[in-house]
This record gives sequence, C-alpha cells and structure tokens, in this order.
Amino acid sequence: MTTVDNPTGTAASGKATAAVRDSVKTVIAASMVGTAIEFYDFYAYGTAAANYFPTVFFSDTTNPTVALLLSLVTFAVAFIARPVGSLIFGHFGDRLGRKKTLVVSLMTMGVATFLIGCLPSYEQVGLLAVVILCLCRFVQGIGLGGEWSGAALVATENAPENKRALYGSFPELGAPIGFFLSNGTFFLLEAFNDSEAMMSWGWRVPFLLSAVLVVVGLVVRVHMEETPIFRMAQERNAVVKAPVVEVFRKSWVQVLQATFLVAVTYTLFYTLATWSLAWGTKPVGQGGGGLGFTNQEYLLMLMVAVCVFALFIVLSCVYADRIGRRRVLTFSSVALVVFAVAFPYLLMGEGKRDFVAVMVFLCVGFALMGTAFGPIGAFLPELFDANVRYTGSGIGYNLAAIVGAAFVPTIATWLSANWGVQSVGLYLGVMAVCCLIAVVTCRETKDVDFTK
Repeated sequence: MTTVDNPTGTAASGKATAAVRDSVKTVIAASMVGTAIEFYDFYAYGTAAANYFPTVFFSDTTNPTVALLLSLVTFAVAFIARPVGSLIFGHFGDRLGRKKTLVVSLMTMGVATFLIGCLPSYEQVGLLAVVILCLCRFVQGIGLGGEWSGAALVATENAPENKRALYGSFPELGAPIGFFLSNGTFFLLEAFNDSEAMMSWGWRVPFLLSAVLVVVGLVVRVHMEETPIFRMAQERNAVVKAPVVEVFRKSWVQVLQATFLVAVTYTLFYTLATWSLAWGTKPVGQGGGGLGFTNQEYLLMLMVAVCVFALFIVLSCVYADRIGRRRVLTFSSVALVVFAVAFPYLLMGEGKRDFVAVMVFLCVGFALMGTAFGPIGAFLPELFDANVRYTGSGIGYNLAAIVGAAFVPTIATWLSANWGVQSVGLYLGVMAVCCLIAVVTCRETKDVDFTK
C-alpha cells in the first residue's frame, strides 16, 4: 500500500511533493522484520554457542572452559564477515536501490541460518562439522552486513522530517523482538525436553524455524516501494558509480564516528545476553560464576528484561526527536560508565541465586541499551549524504560489530575467569568512554536536510 506525500513538504522525500512512498504499516513491517530475523539468528546462535555447541561441535576438548571459548570464537566469525557484506550490499543499495538489495540480503541470511540447523555434529563427521559451521556463519554475516543499514533507510527515508528518530526506532525494535522470539523458543524447548534431547536435536529447532520468518519478510519486502529519497537521487542523477570510494574519500571521519557510536551497544548487549547467561548458569571452572541459576530461569529473566529494552528504544527516540540525538546519546554514554563500575557488585553472589540482584543488573542494563541503541537508527544515516548513505552507515555499523561484539563473549569469559567480574565492567566502561568521545565529536543532525 502506498500514499502520496502531503503538499506541506513534511515528508522525508523532502521538499518534493507527490512522491509515492510506503504506508506507515508497510514501513514498520519492511524495516522491522529483517532486523527481527537478524537479531533472532544471532541470539539463537549466542544461546546455542554458550550452552550446546561446546558439546555438539567440540566434544573432543577435555577442558570445559576451553570448549566454551572455542564455541564462542565461532560466534565471532559472522561479525568478521559483516563489514564485507556491508561493502557488497552497500554498493548495490546506493546504486540500484534499497528494496532489491534488502530482498537479497534477507535471502542470504535466511539460507545460511537454516543450514546451521541441519549440520552434523563433531561425533558424526569430525572437524568437517566445525568447518561447515564456520562457513555458514561467514555467509550469514555477509547477509547481515547489508541488513541493518538498508532497514534503517527504509524507515528514515519514508519518515516525516520531525519524526525520523521515531521511524528509525522501527528497525531497532527488531532487536528485542528477535531476542524474545529466540529466547522464547529455547525456553519452551528446554521446558518440554531433557538435556539429552536438546543436545541431540532441540538446539536445531530455532535455526530451522527461522525459515518461517524469512518467508514473511520476503513477502513484505517484495511488495514495498523504493524509498522516495533514493528515487529523488536517481532523478537528479546523483547516484555515484563507486559509493565505497566516495565514502572513504569524503566521509571517513563519519565512518569512524559511526563505528564507535554503535560499538558500545554491541558490547553491552552481548555482555547482557551471552556472557551473563554463561556466568549465571555455569559453575566456577566451566566459564561461569556459579550463581546457581538454571538455563530456563535465566532465559525467563532475560525475556522480562528485554521488554524494558523495547520500551526504552521508543522513549529514547521520542526524546531524540525533541531535544536532539547528541543529548540523548551523551546521557546514555555517561550512564553506561556508571553502570560499568556498579554492575559487578550485583553478580558476585556465588551460589546465592539472588534473583533481585540479577534482575536489577539485566533491567538497568537493557534500559541503557535501549537508550543508546534507539537513536542510532536515525543518527547514523543522517551522518551521510543520500547517495552514499547505505554504504556509509552500513560500514560504520558493521565495523562496530567487530570492535564491539565479535569477541565480547570470548573476551568477557576469559577476563572473568582470570581477573573476576570487575574486569568485565572495566571492559564495558572503556567502550562507553569511546562512545562518549564519538558523540561529542559529532554534529547534531536532528534538523539536517535528509534529501541531500
């Protein structure tokens, strides 16, 4: 379904009138569904890597902590591939359009995720199982590299000028939705199956079910319109032949800023969702902190906390449209430094099963995650010109995945095992300071002309 921009020029197509654009419902669906699948896939993998893959793919390793670390290294493979995907899909997204590129990126991501659910174990084919797993993760990362930036552009390039941050929250909300679906699937599977069944076939189900989400996403995206701002760029012959070259020639500073704006959100998220899951459920000596929780108990607490995540994404975007992106992100960065210093004291109760302390840790952490993550959906695209926006925002966002996320579970597990949970807080605090520096050096973009 499409609409026509109103004559006052308040739509994102700018000062142009009669530009055909998607309805709000279509924009929400098209931008949210892909990022929901993106985060669903990564949460499913993160949960499986923490709880099942050390046994399924590294059963020959006698040391449980080493097996966990090796499993988490495979988690990093897709993050390394993501910048490659952003170069590929960014080029075509800025040359051929947002719509076509998003359809291909979703298919790439979906096929790789489904195949992970079909893989044989180490006991069946040996090292080949690990090789194929890493290959699937790399292809998955390629697809993911083109997903977020394209989804953010579908949302913001269809938005009224005074609501770009709010529209930019649509793809951001895919994160808590994907998280809830993924963890909810594992929660139900573990509720009705014993550990033997989960190790045998249960862990595969979330990856296989992703095919349903991919089909829904493809249906929505095939029927959506190209964004009005990209069509305007085509009409002005403003499409560049080599967006990557143009980005690094004119906007390399913005790429660096975007990288460190986003990196802390990755670090925080995988500290909360992946590292803390192992810390809260595994005994000391096996990569955990011996807090005494079962997987089901911790997954349930995570699902409650992720509702806070969604709420603060929306709230932060509402305020970002009112007072500006920089003010909201400055607040979140400073608050994250304080949180990084304080949270280790909530996770030191070995064997105490302190639900209140862990819920405070998760809810406050996800509230800050939502505050830092929400405005990014508009802020990153606004840093770049329309003709290189897909490439520029995509490179920055996906470089942040390497800097802030690729090895977070591995590093945090290694730090906490050797120097205690306070070292994980220090790690997060350093990333928050880097984000604050990036925010301070950025210009405010709330009132930028988004059509140029």
